[in-house]
Amino acid sequence: MVVRSSKLIGISCCRKLFGTFSMINHAASDTYVRAVDQIVGGVPVLIPANGDHADVTTLLERLDGIILTGSRSNVAAVFYGGPPQPPEDAPEDPERDHVTLPLVRGAIARGMPVLAICRGLQELNVALGGTLHQRLQDIAGKIDHSTPIQPYGPVRTGKAHHVTIRRGGALFEIVQGDHLAVNSLHNQGIDLLARGLLVEARAIDGTIEAVSGTSTGYLIGVQWHPEYDFDSDDASRRIFESFGRAVRAWP
Repeated sequence: MVVRSSKLIGISCCRKLFGTFSMINHAASDTYVRAVDQIVGGVPVLIPANGDHADVTTLLERLDGIILTGSRSNVAAVFYGGPPQPPEDAPEDPERDHVTLPLVRGAIARGMPVLAICRGLQELNVALGGTLHQRLQDIAGKIDHSTPIQPYGPVRTGKAHHVTIRRGGALFEIVQGDHLAVNSLHNQGIDLLARGLLVEARAIDGTIEAVSGTSTGYLIGVQWHPEYDFDSDDASRRIFESFGRAVRAWP
């Protein structure tokens, strides 16, 4: 049963081209909205990727929780001192970064619940001073964490590999286990872990797959996409349920 409340849940958007004339739109997948409607129980609020025009202070004053969403775009290399990325190989969305990076820092400072998913995990790490690998598949000893873009959803978003979860940690308590099969749709991954974050799970190649925060307040980041299968996967549902409980408990 979904416990509904008047809590406002911010969902980060990306700038994407849509329609015949490739107009710029601010967009987030319906899966995040449904997760808030069906599991979290709050009111979904889409946060536009409007760069320097964003009023981050007002967002922090009004919101009760934040979901940093996944996206095909990468965190812009300029924000973590990485080399330039070929745009045709790894599209960036700096207008989103200009919103989400200060937003997540402000949310953590307030103790506001934050759930970071895929690109969101990478944003979280960069926001707190960490760095990223740009293409895990190009690094010796790493498995390919990306999934080819193809139309059949069950293959694109299906389980791709296992992660090992730190026993006794925050994620272990949420999903109630130390191993998990996850989907995998990312090129970037955490290189230098930011101060203020703890590793909660790793893939078989050592890639960091989940983190939590060391300060007070709910802060969980996962490299996979629990929003794709929360209606059929217990662990995915529990992640959103735990976020919902934290939001309702937050002042």
